[in-house]
Amino acid sequence: MAILTYREALNRAMVEEMEKDPLIYLMGEEVGHYQGAYKVSQGMLDKFGEERVIDTPISENGFAGIGVGSAMVGLRPIIEFMTWNFSLVAIDQIINSAAKMNYMSGGQFPMPIVFRGAGGAGGRLAAQHSQAFESWYAHCPGLKVVCPATPKDAYGLLKSSIRDNNPTIFIESEVLYGSKGEVPEQEYTIPLGLGEIKRKGTDITLVTWSRALSFAEEAAIILEKEGISVEIVDLRSLRPLDENLIYESVKKTNRAVVVEEGWPVAGFGAQISHLIQKNVFSYLDHPVERVTQMDVPMSYAANLERMSLPSANRVADTIREMLR
Repeated sequence: MAILTYREALNRAMVEEMEKDPLIYLMGEEVGHYQGAYKVSQGMLDKFGEERVIDTPISENGFAGIGVGSAMVGLRPIIEFMTWNFSLVAIDQIINSAAKMNYMSGGQFPMPIVFRGAGGAGGRLAAQHSQAFESWYAHCPGLKVVCPATPKDAYGLLKSSIRDNNPTIFIESEVLYGSKGEVPEQEYTIPLGLGEIKRKGTDITLVTWSRALSFAEEAAIILEKEGISVEIVDLRSLRPLDENLIYESVKKTNRAVVVEEGWPVAGFGAQISHLIQKNVFSYLDHPVERVTQMDVPMSYAANLERMSLPSANRVADTIREMLR
């Protein structure tokens, strides 16, 4: 096993795939000469040149559209948004073109394109730069949505996303880029739609993804000292969704909490809650609960930012109340 940061794992995945397939290229703001806004593309310009690592103007709608068009004619673009907050400028290209092109063309135009970049809150970046948009994109048929939480998962899932012939929304947590973890030295992929039990337990199931996994893990450690056994399901991707993994865990624990970084209204956790209560209702000893970001725009002040986000303490308090 190698010890890599989250950003290094993503870099390794892209480099390996671009070495194998000359049709793959990376395009976005500052991906080349600046080595990436978060240094994910470090060294790639020197290795592949300006025809395959392409710096763009500040025009998400423009370069996302170029990516869609190039995918239609056989290239395999990786489009980097500096953050997913800026993807809103390109949302017409993503939803009205990339997501629908294969369907509306009767299969004549596959769409092998990955849109990737930083999502969620960073640290004192305020309301316009601290948003978790995975539920927005998961709402749209035709898109795959991937949200890795560890370097190992980031590597394996990005490789699968690049090889997929469907448009993939690949959201990387901004605060995880420097996190470290074990990554196998040999090449591997992780199938999209395959979740993982990150921690086994018997008393309650926490369903989560991306950065929120850290809140779940911290809560599990706190509760373990109180004799409460927590099982953590990391979905890893929201579309496709590993529904059976969720159901089997809930059948064992009889209780479920969904932990997500996004807002509560129409969040993806609401969809998971519906699926659990529809398909394994008879196993539940308590209604499904959710721990989300507060239903407000993100504050700039650090103390208010902490209050707004989910936390281990909020998760632990929710579980204690459910087990009373």
